[in-house]
Amino acid sequence: MASATTRPVVLAGEPLTAHAAVVGVGAALPGRIVENAEITALIDVSDEWIVKRTGIRARRYAPPRSSLADLAAQAGAAALRDAGLEGAEIDLVLVASCSQDSVMPNAAPVVAHQLGAVHAGAFDIGSACTGFVAALAVARSMLLAGAARQALVIGAEIMSRHVDPHDRNTAALFGDGAGAIVLAAGADGSIGPVVLGSDGAHADLIVADRDTQLLAMDGHETFKQAVLRLAEGTLAACAAAGVVLGDVDLFIYHQANSRILRALSERLEIPGERVLDCISQLGNTSAASVPLALAQACTERRLVPGMRVLLAAAGAGFTWGATVIEWGRA
Repeated sequence: MASATTRPVVLAGEPLTAHAAVVGVGAALPGRIVENAEITALIDVSDEWIVKRTGIRARRYAPPRSSLADLAAQAGAAALRDAGLEGAEIDLVLVASCSQDSVMPNAAPVVAHQLGAVHAGAFDIGSACTGFVAALAVARSMLLAGAARQALVIGAEIMSRHVDPHDRNTAALFGDGAGAIVLAAGADGSIGPVVLGSDGAHADLIVADRDTQLLAMDGHETFKQAVLRLAEGTLAACAAAGVVLGDVDLFIYHQANSRILRALSERLEIPGERVLDCISQLGNTSAASVPLALAQACTERRLVPGMRVLLAAAGAGFTWGATVIEWGRA
């Protein structure tokens, strides 16, 4: 029998709610900044070569023995503070990641414990770079169904553990970090339908086997699939939300490569200033990418109530997902 301090909150019988919205945003970044100069000698390229192909100038690396759960909890705590909530008020904790500390346990229960979310259900979402958007879909569905009232959704990665520093295809791309949002049923704003897709025929484009745990990637084909699927997801999410591209004020895509962002802007005829690009100092943080970008948009005061923001990501599997949110926070 569960103890009083860990009693689960049963909400399945509550009435459906009309919408769910973002009420808090947080981020956590390791202190170590790794600039391109630290990487170039090992892969025999120049700083200019990296910047031209990726837009990346620096990324963050976590200490070797650091915990992904700790990093995720830091971002979660920041999002809770921003929302003005305590951990005990959260009904659901989801952690999207492909770089967990262990095969088991999952990170989410550990994070929930650290944050005092003693009444929360908790589990991980594994969909590589699409993970945060997939987790957002799960949280939104549970809130709309009345199975939760407040949910904490975290994207967290320590990708530096899985990068071969001698592999020119991946060494300069990835960084570490965590971003988080708090969702609440009935709050101002809304999260539109989340469209998700997958194509296992391209599962071999980005892989990390269990033996080496190191990333290997076909960069050229991944680029083509990312642009194709992110464009498809963008249009599908807008259609599902009942809006057109011109109604969207800000596009926050997975920060994988600045060339992908430019290609999307050209393909969809989106003005470049409406596409957020923060990859320069963060690199590709996989599942943490979208919430970190959203946190940066908040820090830069680019979001005001009533704005429509598209969130979209694509990654290994091959997977992709997108949604349009209406920003409700002042």
